Amino acid sequence: MKTGSLYLYLLVMAGVTYLIRMLPFTLFRRKITSRFVLSALHYIPYAVLATMTVPAVFTSTGNSVTAAAGFVAALVLSLFKRSLTEVALAAAAVAYVVSLLL
Repeated sequence: MKTGSLYLYLLVMAGVTYLIRMLPFTLFRRKITSRFVLSALHYIPYAVLATMTVPAVFTSTGNSVTAAAGFVAALVLSLFKRSLTEVALAAAAVAYVVSLLL
């Protein structure tokens, strides 16, 4: 890769990062009073976390069947409000057992 291209890529990434951080300050100068907007903003961290985590879950084992089994186990246990440690250990155990069966 040429040095000029690298600097251009870094400049574009810096500009995009700056815009993402600056736009909320310029668009929302007053306190947000809309219940709809506040509720939508409340769920953004969860959506971002899910967006980053779910693709990693399905590529972590190298086999989509074992990954799906672990994901389903984690989903079911989390719906029953189990602790994070229990969910993680059970999902890993289910993925491991399914990999042994395949």
